[in-house]
Amino acid sequence: MNDSSARSTAHPRCDLIIPCRDEALALPVVLAAVPDGFDVIVVDNGSSDGTAEVATRLGARVVHEARPGYGAAVHAGLLAATADFVGVIDGDASMDAGDMSELLAIVTSGQATMAVGRRRPVDKGVWPWHARAGTAVLSWWLRRGNDFAIHDLAPMRVCPRQDLLDLDILDRRFGYPLELMRKAAQAGWTVREVDIDYRERAKGTRSKVSGSVRGTARVVVDFAKVMTGRQVVR
Repeated sequence: MNDSSARSTAHPRCDLIIPCRDEALALPVVLAAVPDGFDVIVVDNGSSDGTAEVATRLGARVVHEARPGYGAAVHAGLLAATADFVGVIDGDASMDAGDMSELLAIVTSGQATMAVGRRRPVDKGVWPWHARAGTAVLSWWLRRGNDFAIHDLAPMRVCPRQDLLDLDILDRRFGYPLELMRKAAQAGWTVREVDIDYRERAKGTRSKVSGSVRGTARVVVDFAKVMTGRQVVR
């Protein structure tokens, strides 16, 4: 058996979707940590800093999504994916792509339908209070209303591609993760959380969500629409 066949057997193929908007400075760190068994799809969501060029130079497949929004970028990556399993990770280098191997192993071994990373801050101030509080409240709502044992909204995750498509997630903005978790719970998915390090994002990049109270407020609005069945569909 040659080396490539051995890797294929040990690590079932998974497409790793990285939604990006102006993450050129972070991508070298993110992509350097991607483990064997993952094919990278960088979804350029309207970047103006050369994100697509950096991703291409580093060997990633690049998909362009003109519609702004996290959900739009993730969905474009999902449609472009061809592997049986898909993973998602932010492109800001705040999480280690090397942790994806453990998540993939959990899903492919049948321990859970979806494996997610539960963020554990390792740098002071990396997770602003307003963003952390919002995540805690929404996670509590999911646990209480849907019997789904999660404590974070899965910024890093792995699941079967077709199962994810079958959920028919409609939100194309920041409400996407909440709709994903709610519909996964309703569909009877099992989930397992794994603690992951959450560190400061790459220097020179800025969060579109937790970088300001205004950004977090915009996310809360999108989440509220999901909770009331008025997802942002575009």
